Amino acid sequence: MRKGTKRKTSQEQVSKKTEPPPAKRTKPSKPVPEPQYFQDQRNLEDLWKETFPVGTEWDQLDTVYQFKWDFSNLENAFEEDGVLHGKKVYLFGCTEPQLVFFKGESKIVCIPVVVAVVSPFPPSDKIGINSVQRESEEIIPMKQMKMDWVPYIPLEDRDSQVDRLKSHQIFILRCTQRRSALKHLKLDRLKKYEYCLPYFYQPFKEDELEQSTEVQIIYPAEPKPVFCEFDWELDELEEFTDKLIEEEELSEDQKDAFMEFIKEKVLEAKKANREAREARKRAIVEMSEETRTAFKTMRFFKFYPVQSPDAPDVSNVKSPFINRYYGKAHEVL
Repeated sequence: MRKGTKRKTSQEQVSKKTEPPPAKRTKPSKPVPEPQYFQDQRNLEDLWKETFPVGTEWDQLDTVYQFKWDFSNLENAFEEDGVLHGKKVYLFGCTEPQLVFFKGESKIVCIPVVVAVVSPFPPSDKIGINSVQRESEEIIPMKQMKMDWVPYIPLEDRDSQVDRLKSHQIFILRCTQRRSALKHLKLDRLKKYEYCLPYFYQPFKEDELEQSTEVQIIYPAEPKPVFCEFDWELDELEEFTDKLIEEEELSEDQKDAFMEFIKEKVLEAKKANREAREARKRAIVEMSEETRTAFKTMRFFKFYPVQSPDAPDVSNVKSPFINRYYGKAHEVL
């Protein structure tokens, strides 16, 4: 019995030895992803976005960037043979609402515009605040509106220490007002941002104030104020007043008081014009030869986005006009 048992056991061992080993499971191979190619960023690609669009309503800012605007013309201007190559330049942004055609429909679009000022020094450290609703114009330091000229660092230099970079050639107007804090601002302060215009004073050119013979009138009449413009060279005062009475803008019993009010405003305007002329002449006399040359050679360039499939075509709405302080650009691109 023991021998039979031993025989059986040895037979089992032999059969186990002759059994083929279990087949190994093969893991399915992972698909090799196709290589991704990313377009290299251009050195000045974000320059137009970094310039604050002065005077744009806060709730419209996001709409400015809804399209992929192409400002390669601005970038190319800094290349060799470009209009801004090798020059010290100060840039500020603005927007121009225009009716444009895009993807089969017409719509009002806030078109971003960049103005480049070629100058050896900042064109101004002030901001003008004006609107139809405001009674008077304000010229204030731009820092009061949290705006200032700051160096623009091209993408290839952003890893460098700012103070180690060579002398900056590009400066941009930037606003540090945080949008998240807007809800804490008073309405009047908030509205001021919408009425801001980059200010510029050219002492070698008479401005609108010196040349104007018009007076903006807001007469506190009852039951409602009288809004009008009086031109002391073209309008005859009594005739002008009688017409307002005829149009029921002014009552007959307020005629004399209204005419005296107009006379006072005309005297104030003439005095302001005279002081502006004297200030301009004084500034020229006290100006250094270097500053005098800089003002005479200062140039303004206005850049619109170039045509691209990702944004509306703005070629038909370009204008050389910048604002009431800067006047017209020397060149529109």
